[in-house]
Amino acid sequence: MLKNDRYTYRLTWSEEDQEYLGLCAEFPSLSWLASTPEEALAGIRRVVADVVADMQANGEAVPEPLATRHYSGKFVVRIPPEQHRRLAIEAAEAGVSLNRLAAARLAGEKAHS
Repeated sequence: MLKNDRYTYRLTWSEEDQEYLGLCAEFPSLSWLASTPEEALAGIRRVVADVVADMQANGEAVPEPLATRHYSGKFVVRIPPEQHRRLAIEAAEAGVSLNRLAAARLAGEKAHS
């Protein structure tokens, strides 16, 4: 296993395979199937550790864990001009900024003034 493993893991049930599926967000091409969630987590962690070791041995850049990355809270989204207009009108009618409306929508909430 990796020392200080800070990668983002997820477990889910695979109906198709009738087993638990272990995944790692930083390594989307890797997965591990097992009969229990605990085995699936242990399996995907072992696979990630092996891949990281191989990458390091070959001088390849290893993905930084999502948990340790710095996020500014800003990102740019491009949308069609007509959609931009509609959202700007909706924000004005709600008495909020377009930024507040977009942030609320992304969070699945309603924008309030």
